[in-house]
Amino acid sequence: EVNEMAWDPSGRLFFLTTGTGTVEVFRYADMLKAGEAVSARTLHAHTANCYCIEFDPKGEYFAVGSADAMVSVWHTAELVCVKTCARLEWPVRTLSFSHDGAYLAAGSEDPIIDIAAVATGEQAHAISTTAPMNSVAWHPNKLLLAFAGDDKDRQGRDEGSVKVYGFRS
Repeated sequence: EVNEMAWDPSGRLFFLTTGTGTVEVFRYADMLKAGEAVSARTLHAHTANCYCIEFDPKGEYFAVGSADAMVSVWHTAELVCVKTCARLEWPVRTLSFSHDGAYLAAGSEDPIIDIAAVATGEQAHAISTTAPMNSVAWHPNKLLLAFAGDDKDRQGRDEGSVKVYGFRS
């Protein structure tokens, strides 16, 4: 089971999140030579399915969200976990780093979006939500967070929503 994939900012490494709690890391050069994808490294990231992966804009870190309701933050060059955030209670569906790499937003079925300070892993802010979040995305150069969820209208019918939240550091 592959849930999401991403290239590291250098384009040399390719990452796949899996249903076994691992992140498979492939070297692009090796993929070209072998003609097939052979994992160069397996990161045992979580105890449950890894659903999402996101690189910070500077390429220093990447984050992995999982069905175990945790977010792990990894050092890209060393491929080691440097911190975890365990404030959510439902599987982490979506992640996004702010433009400066200082903040990491995580969305799930929880009634909040958790915003962590990347340097410490501590909660910098929480945005209340009324529905499970499917996607979070920071603006490319401002502290504005867009998020989309599975809201319901007054009659209980599905009605998706997109909101933007201004954040002050």
